[in-house]
Amino acid sequence: MELPLWPEAASAVAVDVDHLYIYLSLVSIVMSLLIFFVIFVFAIKYRRRSDTEVPQPIHGSLRLEITWSIIPFLVMLTFFWWGAKIYFQNAVPPPDSMDVYSVGKQWMWKIQYPGGQREINELHVPVGRPVKITLASEDVIHSFFIPALRIKHDVVPGHYDTMWFTATKPGRYHLFCAEYCGTEHSGMVGWVTVMQPADYENWLAGNGSSGTMAQQGERLFEQLGCSTCHLLDRQGRCPILRGVYGSRVQLANGQTVLADDAYVRESILNPNAKVVAGYKPNVMPSFQGQISEEGILQLVVYIKSLGITNAPGAPTAALNPAAAARPTAALLARPDGGKQ
Repeated sequence: MELPLWPEAASAVAVDVDHLYIYLSLVSIVMSLLIFFVIFVFAIKYRRRSDTEVPQPIHGSLRLEITWSIIPFLVMLTFFWWGAKIYFQNAVPPPDSMDVYSVGKQWMWKIQYPGGQREINELHVPVGRPVKITLASEDVIHSFFIPALRIKHDVVPGHYDTMWFTATKPGRYHLFCAEYCGTEHSGMVGWVTVMQPADYENWLAGNGSSGTMAQQGERLFEQLGCSTCHLLDRQGRCPILRGVYGSRVQLANGQTVLADDAYVRESILNPNAKVVAGYKPNVMPSFQGQISEEGILQLVVYIKSLGITNAPGAPTAALNPAAAARPTAALLARPDGGKQ
């Protein structure tokens, strides 16, 4: 029976991670053997041979001490350099990455795709294409871990975390939660299925949904009454949301902030945290506890789609050129005393 030393390498970064791990292990083994060898030799050479023997004082060598301090330090620096190189190579996903959204909840992984498809404890991805996963938690800290892809990222409640990978081998691989999250932690497992691009497209087409994530977010936007103040084609009580995603937003305190996923989420749940210039606090209500993490992600995708024309699944409302020409405002903050 085969007993592999580590899981199959099925992603672009897996080989680099394995090489670094082998290097760390070899250096640790060599250093440990060297230390134990020196201890053994010294224990024999400098043992006390009689009760009357008085050891001779040994004067240290500054040059020797500097040498055995600098050499291990330089070896440790190779650990840092190699690890940092792999980290920065994989810190930022490529611009053409495919988006997938995952919400951790005791004790399951809920997966959402931009096309609206959903799964529980299952993730399907195409081979050879970068996949960016936006991670959120509904309750406690989880950890999204796929050993065969050599990726693991803690999922902390209250904000978004992102990770990405490019699968290189079709197959079916384990998905774990690597952070103890409660009594059923050991059962928070799943599978990642890597498919050929054509098979993946067929799988998407065969898994129907009630609209894309952007369309689901649009419906939620209407249900919550956001559209009564955030008008898409003209200035209302609240800022126009077209084109706001990815822009720099001027705040009332003079600072600017990037309107990204985290900013949209914070603006929904805590609208007074970052008040936009020209708007007053304590006007927009908080939706904390009224929207699930899945719903917030749908709203984020919807708002993101407002800045992309002719995108699949984007809302169908027409873009008003005059509104688009206005300076971009912030999200979900209401002016005091404004009129629609």
